[in-house]
Amino acid sequence: MNSLSGNSNKINILILGGGGREHCLAETLSRSSIAGEIHCAPGNPGIGRIAELHNIDPCDASAVVDLCASRRISFVVVGPEAPLVSGVSDALRRSGTLVFGPGTDGARLEGSKAFAKKFMARHGVPTARFDICHDIGQCRDALVSRKSPYVIKADGLASGKGVFLSDDVGEAERICGELFAGSLGEAGRTIVIEDFSHGRELTVFALTDGGGGVKSFRLLEPSRDHKRVFDGDMGPNTGGMGAYAPVNLPAGAMGKVVHDVLLPTLEGFRSEGIDYRGVLYMGLMLDQDERASETMVSVVEYNVRFGDPETQVVLPLYAGDLGRLLLACAEGDIGAIDDSGSSGCALCVVLASGGYPGEFKKDLPISGIDGDKSGASIYHAGTKYGPNGEVVTSGGRVLSVVGLGDSFDEARRVAYERAAGIKFDGVHYRKDIGWSEG
Repeated sequence: MNSLSGNSNKINILILGGGGREHCLAETLSRSSIAGEIHCAPGNPGIGRIAELHNIDPCDASAVVDLCASRRISFVVVGPEAPLVSGVSDALRRSGTLVFGPGTDGARLEGSKAFAKKFMARHGVPTARFDICHDIGQCRDALVSRKSPYVIKADGLASGKGVFLSDDVGEAERICGELFAGSLGEAGRTIVIEDFSHGRELTVFALTDGGGGVKSFRLLEPSRDHKRVFDGDMGPNTGGMGAYAPVNLPAGAMGKVVHDVLLPTLEGFRSEGIDYRGVLYMGLMLDQDERASETMVSVVEYNVRFGDPETQVVLPLYAGDLGRLLLACAEGDIGAIDDSGSSGCALCVVLASGGYPGEFKKDLPISGIDGDKSGASIYHAGTKYGPNGEVVTSGGRVLSVVGLGDSFDEARRVAYERAAGIKFDGVHYRKDIGWSEG
């Protein structure tokens, strides 16, 4: 197949997914020099202003393949993890369509936390000590061997809600019992219990073309998200309540990420025959070793797609042509793309439904989305059209409001001023996103 990334002709692009991440991808890709028609399945009202929407299940491989054939779509960018785990990328590649996103072999890094931990152990990637448990007795043994806080993870996909922390061993055992009883369905039939990792979390996106080694990846700006629902990092975990980029890191930290984590991971792909073409999300823990005067890096989790809301702060800072970069990854030739780098600062505030991540109301009218954005970008996530054509809420995380600026303080000011002008009944958002940077 001839290279499309080096072609002056425009191509039709399909984005799979319908959240804030996909809205940001659609907006960024629409500005690419390669972009012809932009399509999205299923999309949302915000994406519908940029792309043609298709009401199909993004995990239905045959429907996605048929859509690409009927609309002459040459390139597919997969947003969420579920289509990757279900094999949509594999089906598209068999049909001759280029895809940004790994096949099922690579997607297991996110689809199974047990697989990911064993992969890290095989290839010397630093991560917390762990046990893989298949029954409550194994969980008790794993918990007794540790001190609080106890870290419990459902093995399978759980929409960002499969990680639990507890200071009480009895509560930790209860959580394990509920998982085995089906509180998260099949995702909790296997449990990973691991040591608690101290330090600050960090997200790094590495785009890779499947070739392995130092010439086969590009790093985007590091970011940091806020997973707890309330200010001060309190309350239950969510899919993410906000993020910012770049992150002020200790000297040498990114070099450690590449040397200790990324390169061993890419070598692991090569040695196991995994042709990984997409983004590797490295969820990391950084801990400063004062005795050695260096930063220690370990992997909290891998994801096999762009994170949400991290994407909404990382992509707006990228100075190059994202479409060409992602397409080069899919073609296995990322080395042909110049490294354009990034500039500026971005901060994202997620506007959530009252009660999220628990029960919440839907179909609530939203006001203040349109009009003067005052330098902010607004990405739709849990929205839909109501019976009278108005935009209403349809999910837990409703909107991402992103402020951009030359400084962190400016980006934060822009984001929060814009967020304050958006209203719906019960709207909730954290007021302290980026607290450690300011």
